[in-house]
Amino acid sequence: MGTITVVNPGLLTTVQDLGRTGYQQFGMVVSGAMDPFSLQVGNILVGNPRGAAGLEITLSGPVLRFEKECLVALTGADLSPLLDDQPAPMWKGFSVGRGQVLSFRRPVEGIRAYLTVSGGIDVPEVMGSRSTYINGGIGGYRGRALEKGDVLTVGVNPVPREGKRLAYGLRPRYGKEVTLRAVPGPQSEAFTEEAVGTFFSEAYEVTPRSDRMGYRLKGPRLFHKEKADILSDAIAPGSVQVPAEGQPIVLLADRQTTGGYAKIATVISADLPRLAQAGPGCRVRFERIDVAEAEKRAVEQENLLRTLEIGARNN
Repeated sequence: MGTITVVNPGLLTTVQDLGRTGYQQFGMVVSGAMDPFSLQVGNILVGNPRGAAGLEITLSGPVLRFEKECLVALTGADLSPLLDDQPAPMWKGFSVGRGQVLSFRRPVEGIRAYLTVSGGIDVPEVMGSRSTYINGGIGGYRGRALEKGDVLTVGVNPVPREGKRLAYGLRPRYGKEVTLRAVPGPQSEAFTEEAVGTFFSEAYEVTPRSDRMGYRLKGPRLFHKEKADILSDAIAPGSVQVPAEGQPIVLLADRQTTGGYAKIATVISADLPRLAQAGPGCRVRFERIDVAEAEKRAVEQENLLRTLEIGARNN
């Protein structure tokens, strides 16, 4: 086992895996990585199971000192990572020596980076997950974001491998404008025909009030036929709620388990990582697709991850 000392925690750095599934009927939030694609690729690059816990780093990165040699990878947003003040690679497994320091300068592309370490971040599991749910004070490192002086334990990888690299053409790009594919409903009939047309044709802006629970967007108002309220029902990842003021909210990793506002659409799972990398001021558009197309895109992404996993294991 190795350890990592937090010299400076950055803006918001938390331990995340793929989430706390199976407990929503009891009111427990799923949490997990906002960009699960990047976390899974990072784990593949260092020889971990895809769902191993890593660090989710938001906008302003931490300063971390490694107390033992580790194999690590950085994926997701490019936050200008430095290893002992020299540029560190992205989307590639690389070794960090004992006493070396990883830091970050500024965001270049995207807003959430993921640090994965061979063996995974070893914190206690809570309901089958190591993910941090800050509002509930559970999971991760003592149920909170990292703080100065925290010491993280790294697990042991029973089958250590050399670090791998993700081909450049497979690396996602994060821009200031993003188009998200979405399936209408489940309550699109609660909105006027003009509102549905507006949602799928006009641009919206990510506001500073966006967080891990949901992205609040600003743009043309969406009108309900009658009222915004419905009998509370389940909230899927990517659900787009529209409260009475007519501005959409895309619900994400720390979303509530049920909600009482009509949902005009659901962003497909394959596109949620791209939204998670959009910061305040980014423009968002929605493209209407059907369930069959959404399922096809989810299968494509899963097949890519499986192919990368098999390739890393066999090479």
